[in-house]
Amino acid sequence: MSGRGAAAAARAAFEAAALRGAMALPEPVQRVLAGRPVLRDGQRLATETQLALRLQRLGRVPGAETLPIPDGRRALRHQTGLVAGRPTIGAVRELAVAGLPARLYTPTEVPGPLPLLVFFHGGGFLYGDLDTHDAPCRVLAERAGVRVLSIEYRLAPEHPFPAAYDDALAAYDWALERAESLGCDPARLAVGGDSAGGNLAAGVALEAARRGLPLAFQLLIYPMTDAEHATRSYPMFDEGFYLTRRFMDLADECYRPPEVDPRDPRLSPGHAELPAGLAPAYVATAGFDPLRDEAEAYARRLSEAGVEVTLQRFPDQIHGFLQVVGVGRRTPAAVAQIAAHLRAALTA
Repeated sequence: MSGRGAAAAARAAFEAAALRGAMALPEPVQRVLAGRPVLRDGQRLATETQLALRLQRLGRVPGAETLPIPDGRRALRHQTGLVAGRPTIGAVRELAVAGLPARLYTPTEVPGPLPLLVFFHGGGFLYGDLDTHDAPCRVLAERAGVRVLSIEYRLAPEHPFPAAYDDALAAYDWALERAESLGCDPARLAVGGDSAGGNLAAGVALEAARRGLPLAFQLLIYPMTDAEHATRSYPMFDEGFYLTRRFMDLADECYRPPEVDPRDPRLSPGHAELPAGLAPAYVATAGFDPLRDEAEAYARRLSEAGVEVTLQRFPDQIHGFLQVVGVGRRTPAAVAQIAAHLRAALTA
């Protein structure tokens, strides 16, 4: 390793240790360091999350959206690495899925053919990869007792809409065809993802139902469901809570060509006609998230159409909390609840 590389690694290790230490402090101490509680829309932001955001501001850590896209992608990998830890997992295998890089996570205990979750990462369709979501995929696999197949789909602006959507469908088709060869039960195949990945998972579930293909479950974690974002939560939380309006504007500019209607159901599942036979869904939202209301509206729409839906809001959390599994207490506990729902849906 070069001198510059060693210095960068040492700096990253120091940042991670400092953040772990701050997130491990007793809550009363964190409250003193974080400042006055943040109350909005009848909700109180988790103290540890407020402290992490304050440390980010004090450290003048730039948001990915403020940097050139290649630099923003590196910055996001670095930032997620600070909060990821190294969760236990039975085995990890790299493979190609429909020509796309992918990673298969197998839990420690493998009693027989397991359910399979095809997972799509978030990142606004222009950030994110296998590494940014390695830790949460480990947690979901290990805690839920399922295999997780994480997909690295093509990103904008190099590959605008509908590239990510097409890749997600191709990955589902690939997994359905090869589930048994992966040691999985094709009758317990699920799709899931967070943010943009939740959008893709919802789109795959809709198409699977249209085509009459098997799908047991959809795990939608603060999904983007409506590219128009005409909700109350969008302006309420679009600054100061990690996911910013500037980020979302850049994502829209890079992913959606000007001629594409924002209501195109492949882009905005909230505007799709709901076919019969949709898989049961679990929708998780964060209280301090611009996308909160559109995700909850989609969950209600599914329910009104007769789909079995569990909607759970984590009122003290922000967008992106799925990746925070290596520091703090409240956020990893929230992710553990998501994993428990996945286990109940696929292993009961």
